[in-house]
Amino acid sequence: MWSVWLCVMSILIVCFTQWVYRWRNPKCKGKLPPGSMGFPLIGETIQFVIPNKSIDIPPFIKKRMKQYGPLFKTSLVGRQVVISSDPEFNYFIFQQEGKLVELWYLDSFAKLLSQDSSSITSTGYIHKYLRNVILNHFGTETLKEKLMTKLEYMISGRLQAWSRLPNVEVKTATSAMVFDFTAEQLFSYEPEKYPGENLGETFCNFIQGLMSVPLNIPGTAFHKCLKNQKRGIKLICDLMKERRAFPENCKGDFLDQIMKDMKTEKFLTDDFVVSMMFGLLLASFETISATLTLAIKLLTDNPAVVQELKEEHEAILASRENADSGLSWTEYKSLTFTHHVISETLRLASVAPGILRRAIKDIEINGYTIPKGWTIMVVPAAIQLNPNTYEDPLAFNPWRWKDMGANVTAKNFIAFGGGARSCTGAEFSKVLMAVFLHIFVTKYRWTKLKGGEVVRTPALGFGNGFHIQVSEKEG
Repeated sequence: MWSVWLCVMSILIVCFTQWVYRWRNPKCKGKLPPGSMGFPLIGETIQFVIPNKSIDIPPFIKKRMKQYGPLFKTSLVGRQVVISSDPEFNYFIFQQEGKLVELWYLDSFAKLLSQDSSSITSTGYIHKYLRNVILNHFGTETLKEKLMTKLEYMISGRLQAWSRLPNVEVKTATSAMVFDFTAEQLFSYEPEKYPGENLGETFCNFIQGLMSVPLNIPGTAFHKCLKNQKRGIKLICDLMKERRAFPENCKGDFLDQIMKDMKTEKFLTDDFVVSMMFGLLLASFETISATLTLAIKLLTDNPAVVQELKEEHEAILASRENADSGLSWTEYKSLTFTHHVISETLRLASVAPGILRRAIKDIEINGYTIPKGWTIMVVPAAIQLNPNTYEDPLAFNPWRWKDMGANVTAKNFIAFGGGARSCTGAEFSKVLMAVFLHIFVTKYRWTKLKGGEVVRTPALGFGNGFHIQVSEKEG
């Protein structure tokens, strides 16, 4: 019996050893980039998600950049990944949509959208349709004609409400503000219909779960995300049922257009529409609110920037014939320093931990081969905090953008992605921030109460929150 058991154990050890060897040495027709695949199954996920109390490049990335260079391999949440901090390669990859790479999401994100990862990498036709319909409701023309006015009215009301509170936790408050506005444009969401339930606050810090191991275990970030997802999905499903039951109650919003198009576009199934609406909510409110919170934190710490902002916006107010008129598109475009502040905040924020693509063919780069099927992760923080591009990269210095040429930003500023898949809501995000700053610095003053420590987990967050007190200016 001992000899039998010894034989079995020997076979198991050999099989396990071979399995570990194959895990650490994946098949490749050429030479893989340097790096480690970590432990079987979990890879280097644990090291990747360790919190970092700094706005700097995450230690996981920074350490491996020094060890292996700008391109290295790893394994995250069960996927074989090549991580890139090479601006030239990233720019090339963004131009190769549909040729060498395709849009890709981690399995956690796909599960939160209740779809397989491959089913949400839209075809060219679907992507073009979605881009057009989003621009129709959030693009430049709509911003000019009606959204800027709505934004100013909404933000004014929120800031008045903040000024009546003894303590405002900025990330929570901005998340609720942006969520409510975006949801109103998407499906005429009315918060007062849901007493005692602030869906904007419910979805705070959702990105944390997107970068987690997709294990539905109580206490995990992914489990919390799934619970919030169910509430969001139910809300959208109920709204679709209501629209079908009462078609005469046309709202003229994004959902109305989608449901009208469902009659002619076969890909617009109920499941697809619900997932798409849910994804749009996440893409808008979470990223904008995190960036806006960081902007307020940076302004709080840099009074010289606040002073120049005030001067720019007060000059706008002084030049108006009608002092009570709202911010116009022409005024918005003339806010040079405000745009510098927004760009600098976006550069430092790097809200998205990584921009993902999947290789649909073997890709040759600098003597290395990225095999077909592997995920490529472009890390915005590694690009936008590169000291070779940005002097003193961790400093909040909006003035640096005065002399920043387009040739530099094209490859070294990817706050809204790149290529054909660049963020459709980029202008909306910048307008919202500009309108907020316009009202905030001209009509209010604020003081920090506590918190504000930046934490990357690897998403941008604020460890103990960021609490301020807001008050209206006199006169």
